[in-house]
Amino acid sequence: MSKSSATSPTAQTPANQTTASPTPSDSSGVSAGPSSVVRVSLAAGETPVSGVDLILLDLDGVVYKGEAAIAGAVEALNASELRIGYITNNASRSAATVADHLLRLGLEAAESDVVTSSQAAARLLADLVEPGGEVLVVGGEGLIVEVERAGFIAVFTGTPETAAVVQGFAPTVGWESLAQAAFALQGEYSERPWVATNNDWTIPVAGGIAPGNGTLVSAVHTAVGRLPIVAGKPEVPIFEAALERFGVADALFIGDRLDTDILGANRAGLRSALVLTGIDGPKQLLAASAPMRPELILTDLSELTLPYPATEFEADGVVRVRDSAVRMNGHRVELVAPGAHVDLVRASCAAVWASGLAIYGIDVDGLLMDALGIARDDSRR
Repeated sequence: MSKSSATSPTAQTPANQTTASPTPSDSSGVSAGPSSVVRVSLAAGETPVSGVDLILLDLDGVVYKGEAAIAGAVEALNASELRIGYITNNASRSAATVADHLLRLGLEAAESDVVTSSQAAARLLADLVEPGGEVLVVGGEGLIVEVERAGFIAVFTGTPETAAVVQGFAPTVGWESLAQAAFALQGEYSERPWVATNNDWTIPVAGGIAPGNGTLVSAVHTAVGRLPIVAGKPEVPIFEAALERFGVADALFIGDRLDTDILGANRAGLRSALVLTGIDGPKQLLAASAPMRPELILTDLSELTLPYPATEFEADGVVRVRDSAVRMNGHRVELVAPGAHVDLVRASCAAVWASGLAIYGIDVDGLLMDALGIARDDSRR
């Protein structure tokens, strides 16, 4: 018997968005600016980890790609001397398996340092299902382990005694498993709790981009006409599970995707940073809506312990980060000085975000696009 009906989580207003009116530059890492500009609360000379008790990281695209570490990531994390945790939407691997992978890369990592969407889903189930209840599992070993560890009985065919359905990705999930989930959630069971580990539409694999758990969840949704409660990024439960695990109230979260990592961290009220080593880059950053804008932009993890530069808004419409500068001229953003690539990305984002204009209403200078590495026919996609 369920404790309560499952409902979709409500998105929260990101805690690190400022709604202040334009004011002059201050001593923080970013000058005070207009509505929707993210304020970086770093004083001159401070690093991204200044004042941070805990670093939380996404994995693929941030720490590693496939089996190999991203250049400089291991060295940067080992040199940080801060407590480090890892958050992953990957429900097919157990926390122990992820920790073993990190150990092989040269990082100090234990199973308890890894928070998976399977664990977050099991945590949600504990609020919805009585201990010892039957839970229909659609997913792999990583999800099965966490469901059983939480004190539930994992089953793979629904019965009248089934108390809930939990769905996560595994390469082995097929039509029969999806059909069992649909059967267990319709008709007289239409109020039965349904939890999804995550709603990622795609996943990167060796051969390219493949359907992710969100695609499989959509198949069940089509059959039953309702949506699950989601545990993983960009929803808040996985971040709440991590903060509870590590016993802190705040952290810096670092990811490579705006629509899951940064949106989720902002919803959870955490500081957020995007690294340019994974999925999203300058094109996606320029087009990002306010809830998906990171507080910090880093080339990679090697910049964690380097001073974060100030962003200066000048009177003639120029936005400057160190030697990089752009000018907002009406609806057009123009290159003034290229400087370092990451600083140009920071300056360009600050200018576009401060304009209050959607990216499709902005003409991006061709020279600026070239300097940012954006194909000239790709600026508004």
